[in-house]
Amino acid sequence: MRDTSTTETSSGRAEFRSSRPSLLLAGIAAALLSLAGPAHAAPAKDPLPADIPDYQAALDTVRSTDVRNAVCRFLSTPLPAGDGGPVQTIPETADSCQGLPAFTIKDPVALNEITPGFVAGTAKPLPTEAVKLTQLVSSLSATVNGRNATVMLAPTQGGGWHLAAIRDGDSDATYAGRATLGTLVFSEPQIRGWYQLKLTTVEPLNDQAREGLGGRAAVSLSDYQQLVKARYADKLPGSPYDAGGYSSGYDPQEKTDDTSSHTPLLAGGSGAALVLAGGAAAIIRRRRRACSG
Repeated sequence: MRDTSTTETSSGRAEFRSSRPSLLLAGIAAALLSLAGPAHAAPAKDPLPADIPDYQAALDTVRSTDVRNAVCRFLSTPLPAGDGGPVQTIPETADSCQGLPAFTIKDPVALNEITPGFVAGTAKPLPTEAVKLTQLVSSLSATVNGRNATVMLAPTQGGGWHLAAIRDGDSDATYAGRATLGTLVFSEPQIRGWYQLKLTTVEPLNDQAREGLGGRAAVSLSDYQQLVKARYADKLPGSPYDAGGYSSGYDPQEKTDDTSSHTPLLAGGSGAALVLAGGAAAIIRRRRRACSG
C-alpha cells in the first residue's frame, strides 16, 4: 500500500489540509468539506476555486515557461521499453517544444485522497475527516503525437505550488475534474480507484473502484471506511508491512532508480513519468506491486 501520509512529496512540501466551503445540494445547505486551514473567502463571481489554497500560484506555475518546457521534454522522450526499464536522461535543447504540435496545459484541479486516520478507523466517517487535498493535476488541451500527459503540482512550504512530476496519460486529471457543485471526487490510490462523494454516499467512478466496493453501486461513507480499514489498516506507517518497505506499493528492490527522497513517488501507477530530482529530469518506469488485503 502506498503511504498516504507521505506519498507524492518533495523537499519543499508542507503538510496541509485545504479548506472547502459549505455546498448546497438541492437547496439543502450541507457542509460537504471544511478541511482545516484558513478559508479562502471567494465572492460569487470569483473565478478562483475556493477549495484550493493559493490557486493563482498554481495557475502561474502550470502556465510558466519552465513547466511547459518540462512537458515538451517529457513528450519528446520515447517511453521506456519493457517494465522496469532503465532511466533515460532527457537531452537539453535550446527549444524543448520545437517540432511538437501546439498545446496548452489546462487549469489544475484538486487531487483528493483518503486520509491515514480514515483508513486506520481513528477518524470519524465524515467528509471533513475522510479526505484531504494532496496535489493538483492538469492535463493537456490536446494529444501530442498520440500522447497526453498529467502535470502534478505539490504544495510549496510557505505557500504556493511547484512542479512535482509529469506522468503519461491523463486519467488522474480526467477523474479529478468530474467533481461538481455538491460532490467531491477522491482517489483510493492503492488500487487506482476513483470515487464520487455525495454528502456521505460513496459511488464508484471506474472499474477499480467498483471492485473495491464489491460490485455495489454505492455505499455509505461509514461502510466504505470499514472496507479500506480491512484492506490497509495493518499497512500504515509503523506497521510491519511498512517496515518491510511496501508502504508505497513497490517492492524495495524496485526503488533503486536514481531518485532521491525529494523525488515524488507516483500513485500506484505503472506508466512512465518525468520526475524531478536534484534539478535533473529523468524518465523512469516503475512497476506497481498490488497491495494484498
